[in-house]
Amino acid sequence: MLKLLYTLDLTSYQKEFKQYLDQKNWIREPKNLYEPIDYIIQLSGKRIRPILTLMASDILSGTYKKAFPAALAIEVFHNFTLVHDDIMDDAPLRRGKKTVHEKWDLNRGILSGDAMLILAYQYFESYTPEIFQKLAILFSKTALEVCDGQQLDIDFETRNDVTIEEYINMIRLKTSVLVAAALKMGAIVAESSEQNANLLYEYGVNLGLAFQLQDDYLDTFGDPETFGKQVGGDIIENKKTYLYLKAMELSDEEDKQKLEFFYKQKLEDNSIKIHEIRRIFERCDIPALIQKLIHEYTEAAFDLLKNMNISELNRQKLKDFGSFLMARDK
Repeated sequence: MLKLLYTLDLTSYQKEFKQYLDQKNWIREPKNLYEPIDYIIQLSGKRIRPILTLMASDILSGTYKKAFPAALAIEVFHNFTLVHDDIMDDAPLRRGKKTVHEKWDLNRGILSGDAMLILAYQYFESYTPEIFQKLAILFSKTALEVCDGQQLDIDFETRNDVTIEEYINMIRLKTSVLVAAALKMGAIVAESSEQNANLLYEYGVNLGLAFQLQDDYLDTFGDPETFGKQVGGDIIENKKTYLYLKAMELSDEEDKQKLEFFYKQKLEDNSIKIHEIRRIFERCDIPALIQKLIHEYTEAAFDLLKNMNISELNRQKLKDFGSFLMARDK
């Protein structure tokens, strides 16, 4: 029953944000710059980050409509990171469709992504100077942290001594801080207390870690029809995710050698590589171990909600959102 009620709330946020998006005229001159922006924005997605901004504002002030510009900023910035991330990963698919650089070319992907970053900042201009400053400070800090995380992700591909602790820090920077910032931006727009804003931020960090670990799991063990990206992409790109690092801890010598061998290869046909790596992960019980870690971070997020000065109904709403998010396409 709670899931049904929450899904209705989520659908309402999604619907109104989509209507707000549709009012924007993305395509203008030069069209070669803005058509890729319109393309990536219009691709269907759950729009989790802007929904978090709207929800935080709604919970803390009783209205979410004033948070639309901030929500749009976080959505445009997130899509900017996807465009550039896909270029660096040489990914062919995003949300089941061609990535921007595959549909057009590398130069347009890079330049359109740059324009999206600038557009994101412009959406803060509708707020008062005090709120604008707070949003801009948080946004700049978050944007740089995302870049830090992306560089660490790239560095890890060629390192053989990456630890699980380092990996968790990398995904915190690359993914979690943007989820956390989306929530805190809603609190800033709502002019909430600093305590509530900071607790929401930490809730977002933990939820973001759980979300990214779930994404790592689905990248290897997900259904291509529902995942929306190329399954096995992390294996192809030799990304040392939690699955790989934990398998290196637990594997016997023969499987360790196989992992090390395959993670040094860039192959044209990756089917055997993906198959063999998956078998090693399964022998080490990695799917169960990562699901346990996902649960731990999700529960840590929920524990933070106990200290927020909000109603029990709103506390439950945030908890339901986390449960809904973690139930996706296991």
